[in-house]
Amino acid sequence: MRLTIAATCLLLTACGGGSGKREVRIPKGAGGVGFLPLLVMEKYHLIEKYADVTVRWMDLGGPAAMNDALLSSSADFISAGPPAFLTLWDKTLGSANVEGVAAMTSMPMYLNTNADHLKKLDDITDHDKIAVTSIKVSIPAIIMQMYAQQKFGPAQATRFDKFTVSMAHPDAVVALLSGSAGISAHFSSPPFHQRERKDPRIRTILTSDDVMGGSTTFTMISTTSKFRQENPQVFAAVLKALEEANRMIVADKSMAADLLVTSEGGGLTRDEIVEVLNDPHVKFTATPENVMKYAEFMAGAGSIKNRPGSWKDLFFSEIHGAPGS
Repeated sequence: MRLTIAATCLLLTACGGGSGKREVRIPKGAGGVGFLPLLVMEKYHLIEKYADVTVRWMDLGGPAAMNDALLSSSADFISAGPPAFLTLWDKTLGSANVEGVAAMTSMPMYLNTNADHLKKLDDITDHDKIAVTSIKVSIPAIIMQMYAQQKFGPAQATRFDKFTVSMAHPDAVVALLSGSAGISAHFSSPPFHQRERKDPRIRTILTSDDVMGGSTTFTMISTTSKFRQENPQVFAAVLKALEEANRMIVADKSMAADLLVTSEGGGLTRDEIVEVLNDPHVKFTATPENVMKYAEFMAGAGSIKNRPGSWKDLFFSEIHGAPGS
C-alpha cells in the first residue's frame, strides 16, 4: 500500500503538484526590453487565461542555453533572436522540427564602446574584446559577419568572430563601464544600451539596423512540431497570450516600465524605460520582420545547410496570415 501511495504521489507531482494540470515550461530569456512580453505574460497569467495549465517560468537566458533546453525537453517554448532560431531550425529539420510560433519584438542592437581608438568596427585590434550574448549564433555575431561580408567580401565573413566573448547583458554593462574583463565593446540591446550611453565615455559605432537596412525581428518564440501537435490548445494559448501582452505594453507603457524595473533592478528609472518604449524603433509585434535576410545570409555562408523558400517555411501556419518577411 505504501508503494502504491508513493507511486501515486510521484505521478501527481509530475502532472503539476497534484493539480492534474499540464505544466508548461518557458525560460524568461536574456532580459531587457526584448523579453518584456514574457514578463507581462507571467505577471498577468495570460497563458493560464487561455488554457487550463500551470506555467513554470525559468530563469534561463542566452540563445545557446535556450536551444539546449528545448532539445533536451527541459523547456517547451523558448525565445531568442532569429540567428539562434535558424541554427536550431536547420539542425532539427526532419527530426524535432523546431519552428517559430511568432515574432515577439523588433528593435535594433547597438555596438557600444569605451575605447578611443574604435571609431568603427574595422578599427578592432587583438587587444579588444566584444561582449555578445553568445558567440556564433547570436544576433550580434551574425550582424558582424554580415557587415564583414559587405565590407571585405565573402571570404572575410568571420573576420570579427575571434574578438567576441559570450557574456550576459547585465555582466557586459558592468564590464564595459568599469573597464574590467578586457571588454572594450558590447553589442547591447535596450535598456542596456541606454544604461551604457548615460556614461559620456560610451559611444555607439554601429547598429543592427545599419547592417540590415531597416527594422528587424529581435526576439521570437519557437517550439517543436511534436509539442504543437500534442498540445494544440496550449500552443494556441501561448500565441494569444503573446499577442495580448504586446497590446498591453503598447497601451500602458508605465505598467510595462514598472514591471521591467522591478524585475531587473536599477540602472534606469521608470520614466527612462518609458522613453525607451516610446522609441519608434522599438516595436512589440508578432509579425516576423526581415528574418529571411538572416536565413539567406546564413545559408550562403554555410552556417545553415537548408535554405528556406520563404519566411513561412520557418513559422507554424498559425502566424502565416501576418505580413511577414
